[in-house]
Amino acid sequence: MELGVQCTDFKLAQDSPMSSSSAAKDNKKTVDFNSLELLPAVLKAVEDSGYTTPTEIQTMSIPHILSGKDMIGQAQTGTGKTAAFALPLLSNIQANNKNTQVLVLTPTRELAIQVAEAFQTYAKHLVKINVLPVYGGAPYSEQLRGLKKGAQIVVGTPGRVMDHIRKKSLKLDNLNTLVLDEADEMLRMGFIEDVEWVLEQSPESRQIALFSATMPTVIRRIAEKYLCQPEIVKVASKTMTASTIRQRYWRVYGLGKLEALTRILELEDHDAMLVFVNTKNMTLELADQLQARGFACEALNGDIPQSGRERIVERLKRGRLDVLIATDVVARGLDVERISHVVNFDAPRDNESYVHRIGRTGRAGRSGEAILFISRRETRLLRSIEKTTRQPLTEMEIPSVKKINTLRISRYKKSILSTIEKMQNHKDFQLFSDIINEIDQEEENIDLVAIAAALAHMANNKQSFLINESEFKHLKENKPFDVRGDSSEKRSRRPDRPKRGDRNKKSPPGAAAIPLKDMPDVSMQRYRVEVGYDHGVKPGNIVGAIANEAGLDSKMIGQIEIYDDYSVVDLPDGMPKEVFRDLQKAWVCQQQLKITSMSKAAGQAEKSNKKFNAKKGKGRKNNNRAHHQRMQSS
Repeated sequence: MELGVQCTDFKLAQDSPMSSSSAAKDNKKTVDFNSLELLPAVLKAVEDSGYTTPTEIQTMSIPHILSGKDMIGQAQTGTGKTAAFALPLLSNIQANNKNTQVLVLTPTRELAIQVAEAFQTYAKHLVKINVLPVYGGAPYSEQLRGLKKGAQIVVGTPGRVMDHIRKKSLKLDNLNTLVLDEADEMLRMGFIEDVEWVLEQSPESRQIALFSATMPTVIRRIAEKYLCQPEIVKVASKTMTASTIRQRYWRVYGLGKLEALTRILELEDHDAMLVFVNTKNMTLELADQLQARGFACEALNGDIPQSGRERIVERLKRGRLDVLIATDVVARGLDVERISHVVNFDAPRDNESYVHRIGRTGRAGRSGEAILFISRRETRLLRSIEKTTRQPLTEMEIPSVKKINTLRISRYKKSILSTIEKMQNHKDFQLFSDIINEIDQEEENIDLVAIAAALAHMANNKQSFLINESEFKHLKENKPFDVRGDSSEKRSRRPDRPKRGDRNKKSPPGAAAIPLKDMPDVSMQRYRVEVGYDHGVKPGNIVGAIANEAGLDSKMIGQIEIYDDYSVVDLPDGMPKEVFRDLQKAWVCQQQLKITSMSKAAGQAEKSNKKFNAKKGKGRKNNNRAHHQRMQSS
């Protein structure tokens, strides 16, 4: 079905001028929610949430969506895009009509949950409004019951939405509005073909609202093809990151990263802290290390069932958890007010990932802190991030040992006094008091201070309470490096780029090779997956499955070659065993990936051949010679 043919005159230029109604610079008048013609019940929910003044994207988008026009909203993360479409859509909803009227597509499960929760919050004073999130990793049964009951608003990821449409459990006949939230991220994760498929199943008369932080060529093409004379809302920003976020970096490497993170947790006045790493395996490892040091910490990765992830996030919201170690994919869409600090323990894969990571703090006008751990080889990344965000990152002053120890002593004193105050009415307080008094009376040469010191030493697991210079030295680089020096001066000293398997070899006939673009400088390994053209697979299907299951940024997925009944894909070398097992079980186009390492398989075959030849020895050669002679004589 070809959509949008009636709008062929629309072209989205690289810098399309905004319509006069959309240009914020032409409208300096202060606007409040009461002037936006929202339903009274929706306005009451907004007031209950504590919001009084709409953000720029909300002010410009709400009138267009209320009027039923197609629109494109371009604004960075954390600017209030969800409310920009949720509030007007709830104001237009037909409560007595149980059919699905609004469909919102999001790139990740976490964002789908967040958007659905926002709809539910703003709809709490509306009666008979059902909001249903649908996403992979959750049981079909609950989603099927919700759809059968009737959900006017469905928020979901492309894959699960497609499944429900094919099963006819989700019907789009009465769809009024389709929202594409974070379209650029869906492109990055390889879901754009799925999004187009959903668009083609929707009625031609539906309204489309497309929201994206950036506007790549593919997103522009979709807008030109499917949107009908859209209003363009572009919130210009001098920086790509919120001005309320203070951005810093710490030059650190190797084992010093764990010590640096521990110092930050000790020294920084924080509420909740979100720590980003690049692999699922690292989330578990780092969480275990921090828990051993006494921090309330949990890992959040793709291996954890969705119900478990929701419980972890709820604990973080309620203050029962202070530190969350997460990968990019699962933290996408995470919006928790308590997050005061974001720490990039592992450097992000690219600048866009950095922007999205630190966007988890400093939201809705709140202040936030972003800290980047940077090593010598990541100097270029730091300069690139500063150029992208148009904001400088200031170097953190490494605290002295004396300062750390002084702070530890001060906090320990406060902890003792606080415990005494809390324990006064505790049933064990008198018991412990009696035990100490007995020791004091029985041992004449020991005073109460010595007893207290012994108890403190026991409580500290008999370890040293203060740190010394020798423990602290590996927090610093052995040699200073200029993070903003001219890269051309150092270009000649750069090591050779690692080889990426057999990427430069020509593909055999019949294979479709997907070229590598903007790949990070990492060593790659080639893998085989058991799905190909015969199964209807496309590159986006493979990229999307691997990105979701492995928690990998799509840019870390290299060249893809598609054959009739299998495909070949390049992935970063050193993949953790857990990730490899997950990918073996993953499904694409109703086929299990059953991923195998091609280099390992080739090595095993070669080893097997050598073993066979060694076992047969000379006799095998003689047999071959005899066979050759027989063939000649015949």
